[in-house]
Amino acid sequence: MKILFYGTASYDKDSFNKELKSYPNIKIDYVETNLTPMTAALARGYDAVCAFVNADAGAMTLEILAGFGVKLVLMRCAGFDAVNVPVAKDLGMKVTRVPAYSPQAIAEHAMGLALCANRRIHKGYNRVRDNNFNLEGLVGETLYGKTAGIIGTGRIGAALCRICKGFGMKVLGSDLYPNMQLVEEGVVDEYVEYDELYRRSDLISLHAFLNDESRHMINDDSIAKMKDGVIFVNTGRGGLVDTQALIRGILSGKIGAAGLDVYDEEGPNVYQDRAGEVIDSVTSRLCSFPNVVMTSHQAFFTKEALGEIARVALDNAQAFANGADFVERSVVC
Repeated sequence: MKILFYGTASYDKDSFNKELKSYPNIKIDYVETNLTPMTAALARGYDAVCAFVNADAGAMTLEILAGFGVKLVLMRCAGFDAVNVPVAKDLGMKVTRVPAYSPQAIAEHAMGLALCANRRIHKGYNRVRDNNFNLEGLVGETLYGKTAGIIGTGRIGAALCRICKGFGMKVLGSDLYPNMQLVEEGVVDEYVEYDELYRRSDLISLHAFLNDESRHMINDDSIAKMKDGVIFVNTGRGGLVDTQALIRGILSGKIGAAGLDVYDEEGPNVYQDRAGEVIDSVTSRLCSFPNVVMTSHQAFFTKEALGEIARVALDNAQAFANGADFVERSVVC
């Protein structure tokens, strides 16, 4: 089976080549260019393509791929927003994803962002580098005894709930499908509706699915319901938050600290080096605030997660080739 791997970075190649030894019937060719309608023709002669969250697997791309005989799209990520699923179904293509490569990695990063933004660690680090040991403007909040509100208590959200418990916090959960086992285990103190979570939480972290109903669920109205000075974290999906409303919340002081690994306008920037460009950047605005910490879609980025991504993607490729069952919960269509 031949796979064309789009959007290759050095760490992708290293992690997949390490696992590829266990899949002797699979051959991968790597290209640095991303999957788009303009690059889909590169997949001529391949059985499958492998793409990431920043690919363009829209209708035109899929039609070109199908025209060249590509039958399988392996998304090496949990999200599949980049794929036009109805068109893939119509073309008879299989699309798979990696449903949960490292919940703990993302949860740990979320807490790291919360701590860094809340305690102004990034500002303190820069000051010390300049031999400035002044503490003015660096005061934060103690998390012990405070309330964490976790929106979305799937694997990632549940992992963060456990971390918050370790900090001695009370944990509120909000989910369309509450996991009552977390309550029984004492990981979540109680499930509440969004409005109550906003009202009671000192720290709010997003781990919800992005769909039409949840898009911009964090907006001017929801922010107005939050505690003054709340610590806000998003390592879920950028589209869950109205960025301009978030900026207004930071300027007003309603949001006391924000840690962001994703944001709504990130599309053109994901994993790109744009340092030499002059752009009208929402990130520049956000990073100008002393109580905001931003990273670039790196919450998942650990050795363990990269290994799991490679194994699941290759397992699915092998299953497709052998007519076997795909990895559980990985089939998109």
